[in-house]
Amino acid sequence: MTINCKGQLIDLSTPKVMGILNITPNSFFDGGKYKNDDELLERVDKMCNEGADFIDVGAYSSKPNAEFVSEEEEIERIIPVMNLLQKHFPGIPLSIDTFRAGVAKICIENGAAIINDISAGILDDKMLETIAELQVPYIMMHMKGTPQTMQTLTQYEDMIKEMLFYFSERIAVARSHGINDLIVDPGFGFAKTLEQNYELMQKLELFQMLELPLLVGISRKSMIHKALEINAEMALNGTTFLNTIALTKGAKILRVHDVKEAVECVRLYNKLNQ
Repeated sequence: MTINCKGQLIDLSTPKVMGILNITPNSFFDGGKYKNDDELLERVDKMCNEGADFIDVGAYSSKPNAEFVSEEEEIERIIPVMNLLQKHFPGIPLSIDTFRAGVAKICIENGAAIINDISAGILDDKMLETIAELQVPYIMMHMKGTPQTMQTLTQYEDMIKEMLFYFSERIAVARSHGINDLIVDPGFGFAKTLEQNYELMQKLELFQMLELPLLVGISRKSMIHKALEINAEMALNGTTFLNTIALTKGAKILRVHDVKEAVECVRLYNKLNQ
């Protein structure tokens, strides 16, 4: 189970950790946190030193009811950061969190290695052909609607069955375009209620039937802090617990704000499974 990141084969049979770098002013946990280049570089240096295998860069907040950002503004936010990271951290594979083909293309041309798409190609009908042309690993997430509407679209007759059908259809379309390296993300918090998020975690192992690497992103999300009646700043312990559960159910990539703790989860999980 490997993916090709700019010629580097990365083996996902051992779980990996993806550090989050939000360069938006409005992300739910770390929006607007970095005021200048030095603060950005310090953050990425810390994640790399703590053992991050990938850095996921996002310039468009996908939190519920997030305000719309134009493609031009998204590019203006992300390209200077891409260039900065390429200069100072040339060895770390960069993932770009975008649902827009134009943003994906320009970021790959500027050195990114992976595209992480919350819409699995649905919000931009050029995305899959762009990924096929670029031949980079592609993370496809489950979501209904848009970030602005998704929390009104939580009605399912059988959520897990519908999600598996969704992924089967999106995988078939991606394969028909010639995309080789696919990763699936069940989309915790996207078009799902608190109870549905825990049903998804409870049945997460069922997504192994897709026979693709599974990415889990639950870091400090409301499914943790609402359940514990705390805030996102206090949700690290809950995040670590659920990341551990996700590893036991087949997760191959943990997407997190707190790299050190996630890396420790992976190391202990690997120790148990030697």
